[in-house]
Amino acid sequence: MNGAVSKTAIPKGIGGSNPPISAKPMALFKKQQPEEQTPQALRKKVQALEKRLEQTAKELEQLKQQTRQAVTRVGIVRFNPFAEMGGDQSFAVALLNEEHTGFVLTSYYGKDLNRVFAKPVQKGSSRYELSDEEREALEKAMGVEKPKSKRRKKK
Repeated sequence: MNGAVSKTAIPKGIGGSNPPISAKPMALFKKQQPEEQTPQALRKKVQALEKRLEQTAKELEQLKQQTRQAVTRVGIVRFNPFAEMGGDQSFAVALLNEEHTGFVLTSYYGKDLNRVFAKPVQKGSSRYELSDEEREALEKAMGVEKPKSKRRKKK
């Protein structure tokens, strides 16, 4: 070599050598011809896909069962229960699953106190008496459109 650099010479990088350059660099992007498949190989692939589909269907059904019990419906109402306090700092929130079962959580915020109540809900109703605000939150969670409750106003 007369000091000329050959086309295949590649300078060495730090820490090792670079891979050789292909004579046809675009060969990497060429579509590969699919291998011919025998009927037995195709049958095995179809059976494997059917097995995976069956397993996926089972998993989907399990997830559906689990989400029926998950909290998927929420309704919240803010209100002012005491005349001497300003702002709607109290709230009632209903947390229900698809079967309208869950609970209503209510917080009454006052000047000198804070009260929190939880009332269980089974299929859209509670064995405990619900306030207007709790009932409104429950109806919002269930998607029932009703006129807004008459909230206590400041005097």
